[in-house]
Amino acid sequence: MPFWNRKTDVWLIVGLGNPGEKYARNRHNIGFMCLDYFARAHSMSFGRNRAGAKVAEGKIAGKDTVLAKPQTFVNLSGQAVGKLLQKHGVKPERLIVVQDDMDLPTGKMRIRQGGTSGHNGIKSIVEHTGTEDFIRVRVGVGRPESEENGRAVRHEVVSHVLGDFSAEEQAVIEKVIPAVSEALLILLTEGVTAAMNRYNGLDFAGPAGK
Repeated sequence: MPFWNRKTDVWLIVGLGNPGEKYARNRHNIGFMCLDYFARAHSMSFGRNRAGAKVAEGKIAGKDTVLAKPQTFVNLSGQAVGKLLQKHGVKPERLIVVQDDMDLPTGKMRIRQGGTSGHNGIKSIVEHTGTEDFIRVRVGVGRPESEENGRAVRHEVVSHVLGDFSAEEQAVIEKVIPAVSEALLILLTEGVTAAMNRYNGLDFAGPAGK
């Protein structure tokens, strides 16, 4: 029997990133940044490692919620996520993953449920959970400035996602992170359609931040 057939109402919210101070401010770590902000906003703190992730547990808007930051590096995130889903009996539609996305410019976010992805962290989660039917909060980090025929070569992609935000980008990201926190709360309380309708059209790099 699939583990999500267990009768639990727990939500699991995962932020993707790489562990360690070396990577803390990288574009690839926007998932960690968003989850840290969300945890503080709801008086939760990350304790000891569990199932290969730093975990915080509590109630948010009356919902039993587990926040997790996998410590396995982005490309292996599914190892921790799979174990946590099994431990808590989380249904796929109650799994939310916050990820970086190069296909979105800095300042934009997109929320959707299900579907394929070229993001290695998402691929790993699909591999280890056996489902694509979870919610993704995609946070734009833009693409490398130098591309060949509209496509960045691998070393440029790696350098971009493992690079820190520029000062200009950081000013935009400081608007995006609280918006992601608000969107996560809407996902918990009103559902994916409400969150999509409210946040998918916003551009925080605009003059008014929307």
